[in-house]
Amino acid sequence: MRRYPLGAVSALAAGSVILSGCGSGTAPEPAPQRSASAPAPTMATSTSLPPDGVGVSPGGVTTAVGAPAESTEDDYFQACLAARTWMEQQGGDLARQVEPYLKMLQDSQNAGLGTFGRPWSGLSAGEQSAVIVAVRAAADALCG
Repeated sequence: MRRYPLGAVSALAAGSVILSGCGSGTAPEPAPQRSASAPAPTMATSTSLPPDGVGVSPGGVTTAVGAPAESTEDDYFQACLAARTWMEQQGGDLARQVEPYLKMLQDSQNAGLGTFGRPWSGLSAGEQSAVIVAVRAAADALCG
């Protein structure tokens, strides 16, 4: 049995990748690498809000934060799933459950999956924005 040094095998593999891109006129793009702790994609917040603005419903519920959403993919997914589960338990139109769910989160000093393990009042503006984005995604069945 013949053994190849690791460096020679790596060089051969790298050469194959480089050569496979030849002839197409473009260099191959590396596949995106994501992990559970990688930041979730930033989703736009309300464009009518100034950078530090807060949108509040007539009922006094924060429904928009003028900051880019900041969360990990895992936190975002957990927040979305928690919101979706709560909304389904309430029944009816899920879109009508967004504000009541946000009100519950904001009125409570409890920490849970819906608020990344901290009370709403302990979240940064970016994290509050991410929670709102996750709640809206839950109402639209876009948790992933």
